[in-house]
Amino acid sequence: MADPRIAILLSTYDGERFLEAQLESFLAQCDAAGNPVDWVLFWRDDGSRDGTVALMHSFLARLGPARAVTLRADRRLGVAGSYLALLRAAVAAGFAILAFADQDDVWLPAKLERGRAALARQPPGPALYCARQMLVDADLRRIGPSFLVRGPLGFAGALTQNVATGCTLMLNGAAAARVAGAREPAATLHDWWCYLLVTAAGGAVIFDPEPVVLYRQHAGNLVGAPASLLRRGWAAMRRGPRIYMRVLRQNVAALTAQPALLSPTAQAELAIVAAALAARLPAWPWTRLRALALPGLVRQSWAETLVFRLWFLFG
Repeated sequence: MADPRIAILLSTYDGERFLEAQLESFLAQCDAAGNPVDWVLFWRDDGSRDGTVALMHSFLARLGPARAVTLRADRRLGVAGSYLALLRAAVAAGFAILAFADQDDVWLPAKLERGRAALARQPPGPALYCARQMLVDADLRRIGPSFLVRGPLGFAGALTQNVATGCTLMLNGAAAARVAGAREPAATLHDWWCYLLVTAAGGAVIFDPEPVVLYRQHAGNLVGAPASLLRRGWAAMRRGPRIYMRVLRQNVAALTAQPALLSPTAQAELAIVAAALAARLPAWPWTRLRALALPGLVRQSWAETLVFRLWFLFG
């Protein structure tokens, strides 16, 4: 029998400054009637040098052993590796709903319940829930809501862009088991990899337009969320295509090597993209243009799609 409680997956690294507010927001999770949501915390520290570990041990003592699982950390795994280790531990323990948590955000009280209810409404099979965020500064002063996701949430779109922000992401058991059994590429983000695998399987992706997290924007953000389309586009142009195309190629190679993870439709789409990335002259421009003609191989805005198409053609 699957464990009916929600597994919260928290990886920490030098998070002392903001961590306490996040932990308190876990305790405030409730359903529509105000009843506490039942959860178990899976925690792993990835080599903190500040007071993070001491703070966590104090919090775990408040929770008690029945509500916390601590993973041994004898070496650094990086953000994605640490979170995927937590995911595999929760899957092995039989949890049917998993929720990723960042160390520096604050969850709104209905966050877990909204995700659980949305996943429960889906038919059998892999399902992923993600949501909008309320962007705040380091002192939790509100900046405004994150962008609404409006474009397609299928596999082709997932190859081009991740819209499943990790601090909001929740998986059902089928999706989590699929991620746990896959071999992730070396340079990946755990949320993007989950999004890719669920869409590759033809699973359900639910985007909640209601903000469920106070998403801090500060100097230590691994990714963050630009405050406008103009800033987002400018940030992409400054980064250039090299990093993006390397991640795209690694994701495509990892999925190509594991065809059992893909639906027939996703296999066909992936084969076209993989052939385009591998092509050399004289076939190179035509195979890439053919790939760009795939329905759904777009990003969330026309400006982002234009940048992607230029990078894909020439990167």
